[in-house]
Amino acid sequence: MTLQERDKKHLWHPLKQHQTHPESLAIVKAKGCVLTDENGNNYIDAVSSWYTCMFGHCNPFITKRVAKQMETLDQIMFSDFTHEPAVELSENLIKIMPKNQNRIFFNDNGSTAVEAGIKMALQYYFNLNEKRNTFIALENGFHGDTFGAMSVSGLSVYNGPFEDFLMDVKRIPVPNGKNHQEILEQLQQIVKETKVAGFIYEPIIQGAAGMKIYDANGLNEILHFFKTHNILTIADEVMTGFGKTGRNFASDFIATKPDIICLSKALTAGLVPMAITACTEKIYQAFLSNTMAKGFFHCHTYSANPIACAAANAAITLLQTEQIQQNIKTIEAAHQKFKTQIIQHPKVETARVQGVIFALDLKTKTERYGSLRDKLLAFFMERGVFLRPLGNTIYIQVPYVITTQQLQKVYNTIEQSLAIV
Repeated sequence: MTLQERDKKHLWHPLKQHQTHPESLAIVKAKGCVLTDENGNNYIDAVSSWYTCMFGHCNPFITKRVAKQMETLDQIMFSDFTHEPAVELSENLIKIMPKNQNRIFFNDNGSTAVEAGIKMALQYYFNLNEKRNTFIALENGFHGDTFGAMSVSGLSVYNGPFEDFLMDVKRIPVPNGKNHQEILEQLQQIVKETKVAGFIYEPIIQGAAGMKIYDANGLNEILHFFKTHNILTIADEVMTGFGKTGRNFASDFIATKPDIICLSKALTAGLVPMAITACTEKIYQAFLSNTMAKGFFHCHTYSANPIACAAANAAITLLQTEQIQQNIKTIEAAHQKFKTQIIQHPKVETARVQGVIFALDLKTKTERYGSLRDKLLAFFMERGVFLRPLGNTIYIQVPYVITTQQLQKVYNTIEQSLAIV
């Protein structure tokens, strides 16, 4: 019996309707940018396995560091203990993060990083004897699947069955370079009428919305508004962090820095799960008290797992190498060249590039998980390229170690796919 057949007996996959899509491709190994299935077929991983394996699969520099750590310390509860990999990671992160960040709190994944950020903001004001119960978020944002993260997300395709159970969230339009004055006026009204604890956003690019790039200057105006009104800001950099946008963090493109930053995915280079919620010293200080209840009672069993920390430290070391930084620039230049070419195609509506992220929108409209999306996905896989369209958006987010030949194959496959649209 094949792996694919055995899978169907007991497993329940995420973001999948098993009634209409019962099959799941069995991958048996991965190396660099290539996935190999149980039949020996190879696929270029052009989305870095949900934006995690940015240094390629099974990168030897990272796996050797992790293997060494596994021989020394595998797991220890982080409530009462500390260890070298966690301390080193905090030092490494603070060096490359926006300068106002000073404290590192460990989580398990992107959703829980956001969940912790939301709870930090709420308890920050609670500890200051202020009751604030409302968040502000951008339309079409996505921040995860736990309840707080769902509440601040704006894509009903994910959250529909749970909307009656979510927190109070006010949504504002995404700044487009022309509308930020209207947004500021809307914010003035919101803060008059509600007790706002925080604003959460994906800096400059909304991932699940279809890799939508938006106006950084407008976002900066909005962030400045919140600063002047003593409202905390939370940057969800789970997707954008660690070089994907062309800088270490998307927040580096914006003058006004967030109070809280959520990190995961490429943090550990896709090797093991881990996430971080970072914050300013001012927020941390609000939790210090002789009263135990003012502490932050939020904990994960695998917080600061030493193996995951070792992977993250290795990934940060690689990120800062001259080779990887040059690779990011090379990929972005190649994307720009492909954009200039593909935008001329009569079936392409728009195209955009930010760092190693490329996306195009087809003129054909379709449901997010509709028949066209399935048709395109099958087309790509049959030609040895793993791309995962979002509705009428085809996007690329390739590992930093992709070769010129592999990247060109991705481009060629996208261009060929337009014939079936």
